Amino acid sequence: MTPIAIETTTASPPIGSRARKLKGDLFLTGRAQFIEDVVVPRMAFMAVLRSTCAHARLRRIDTSLARSLPSVLAVVTGTEAAELTDPIPHRMDPDRLGGKRVELRCLAVEKVVYAGQPIAAVIAETRADADAALETINVDYDPLPFVLDLDDALAPDAPRIYEGWENNIFLTASFVEGDVDAAIAGAEHTLEDEVRIQRYSSQPIETRGYVAEWDPRTSSYLLYATSQHPHQLRWQISKALRVEEHQVRIVVPSLGGGFGLKLAGHPEETLVCLASRLVGRPVKWIEDRSECLLIGAREQVHRFSVGFQSDGRIVGLRNHIFTNIGAVGPASGWAMSLLTALCFPSGYKIPNTEIHVSAVTTNKGTWNASRGYGKEATTLVIERIVDLVARHVDLDPAEVRRRNFIRRDEFPYRTNSGLNIDSGDYHALLERALDLADYDALRREQRRLRNSGRYLGVGLAFELTPEAADIPGALVGGYDTATVRVDPSGGIIVLTGVTNSGGGNETGIAQIVANELGVQVDSVNVVQGDTLICPYGFGNSSGRSIVTGGGAATLAARAIREKLELVGAELLGATRDAIVMADGTVMDSASGRSLLLKEVAFAIYANAFGVAGVVEPPLEATRVYMPENITHVPDEKGRIQPYPTYSNALHVAVVEVDVETGKVDIKRLGCVHDCGTMINPTLVEGQMHGAMAMGVGAALSEKIVYDVEGRLLADRFKTYLMPRASDLPTFELVHQVTPSPFTVLGAKGAGEAGVGGAQAAIANAVDDALAPLGATVREFPLNPPAVLRLIRQATA
Repeated sequence: MTPIAIETTTASPPIGSRARKLKGDLFLTGRAQFIEDVVVPRMAFMAVLRSTCAHARLRRIDTSLARSLPSVLAVVTGTEAAELTDPIPHRMDPDRLGGKRVELRCLAVEKVVYAGQPIAAVIAETRADADAALETINVDYDPLPFVLDLDDALAPDAPRIYEGWENNIFLTASFVEGDVDAAIAGAEHTLEDEVRIQRYSSQPIETRGYVAEWDPRTSSYLLYATSQHPHQLRWQISKALRVEEHQVRIVVPSLGGGFGLKLAGHPEETLVCLASRLVGRPVKWIEDRSECLLIGAREQVHRFSVGFQSDGRIVGLRNHIFTNIGAVGPASGWAMSLLTALCFPSGYKIPNTEIHVSAVTTNKGTWNASRGYGKEATTLVIERIVDLVARHVDLDPAEVRRRNFIRRDEFPYRTNSGLNIDSGDYHALLERALDLADYDALRREQRRLRNSGRYLGVGLAFELTPEAADIPGALVGGYDTATVRVDPSGGIIVLTGVTNSGGGNETGIAQIVANELGVQVDSVNVVQGDTLICPYGFGNSSGRSIVTGGGAATLAARAIREKLELVGAELLGATRDAIVMADGTVMDSASGRSLLLKEVAFAIYANAFGVAGVVEPPLEATRVYMPENITHVPDEKGRIQPYPTYSNALHVAVVEVDVETGKVDIKRLGCVHDCGTMINPTLVEGQMHGAMAMGVGAALSEKIVYDVEGRLLADRFKTYLMPRASDLPTFELVHQVTPSPFTVLGAKGAGEAGVGGAQAAIANAVDDALAPLGATVREFPLNPPAVLRLIRQATA
């Protein structure tokens, strides 16, 4: 192995470049493996019988005919499942967060608390046979009084969803700073109003699905799962199925979107494993769209009072938030209520705030995590408040934001609720957004169109998005783990505890490692989503995959680089400081002599030239990373700091409202976005474009609707109206970069921002368009009937 002199060519830095998505050809050509593509020998199929009553006791479940059908392998009811399984543990312990504990099982045992709750399962040779067998099961219900509406559930005589509770409130929390009563009383202006946010959900292209296989030889389960959190799912399943964690292996194939819907804690995860053990064969279950739509999120009412001065400065805010969380679920969607409250007053300096939240149970389906995780609701409400203030004092909404924003020189900035915002320049965001929209020209065009009877509206919305959560006492960790391994041939493998829901974070992680080791991005292979071979981590949520997972990969790659540099220096007769790693080589910058990285790797494994005395094989490093700026010890006011980073954005929407039909036409939708250091701008833009599309649906069309009996009406895409491509404008996106001082790469996360900002900007734009009519936006979605109602109410 003779060192050679080569002509070096420095490639564009992998970090910050628009590297093509790794394995993108597999997705474009349909060769990627999703859960539906997982087929194993002797595989059977499961279908789930769901309650048709919103609230009832289960007198009797007659499964005799279903069990007699020739294709049916087994039928299991809640009573039978309870003999073989334990309750599913909460991913977040409600006791530690001020909530009430609820026992949650994979099948209802004595009582159902929402229409759609699983009460039995059939396992058959085919899915069609399993579905047909469900039709033969007779359930004798003893109906109980039920409640769907939030205000009705709060009434003293309301039916109790859970027996023994004094009321239907699951948890309450308050975040108070200053003297709100005095601030509002002493303000030059005050207003009181409310905002109602509809129940809507995340609907990925791919619904949930699982393939479970029980191995009696090893007494272990293998579960292929559409899961964002495989290690936490392994823990929940092991507890529910009464086995040790090492007896459960979770493998996550490619995911067709997650958006929080695929966090761990669904009853079917335990149920499909139990089914496999009962029939002694692998069992598959794939969720249909109506089952997917049973899962809700976000239904909230905000009742607020605001005190402010004539110059637009807000001096006091009181907001009581009531959330309709439906039935309690183990996936901890209910915790979004807390995050909505915690994130007030967003990026504004409001000295006196009093935020209360009450999470209320009803006989609707469970909440599950949904992109934004409650923070999108904060954005919508505070941005409506800012616009209401601007209208009240007759100031431009942009000017009111300027006068209330946290200044650049005040970061890190501790909010009233205790959040420590890492960095930002909100005034610059605003000015760039106004330039992007050509704001002054838009206002002139608006005045011209109003004179001709057309209603154009311009809406602004600031969005603050805490990312990379670390919730104390819960399996929602702020750290993650990565292993970087270089084999004797120079092949580079990254094993990571984060997972990929389809956004391409494996490409970003590969770029990080490639940057550290001086190789091309496509020479790095990233392995995710297998609890047997990947180190323990907390998967994909809260924009953490690059911030935390990428941080762990950075540290592990640096440990590998140190070994390569030490051995390279030894082999080249150079000093360590002179070693440069680039273009797949280890080079002595003083002499220009180089070795290929794979040659140095082989030398380490083969102990060539006695290099074992320099470093110890193998060429492998595992590192754990946790960002700074996380504090679990309460301060003197009892506040903790569970988020290390805070991405932010300023959205601008331009709409035209047809006052004859109520139709809202989005003319423009743009955003200036700051997620700190960008590893790959293309991936960031993909995340933001998708989130903005979700914000359009939230603003204008999406809503989960129930009939008077508590059954789901919006049970398919004909009745749950997501925006189509033709409903969306061309998104305009500009980047601003203020790196976080608390993360290893300066990244802030780009996974959760966009939904609330786009929704709020559109809402403010519609409100602005209808201002000449005296209308005020208070409810969502703003579909044509809702807009016509607004106009009628304003002109009555």
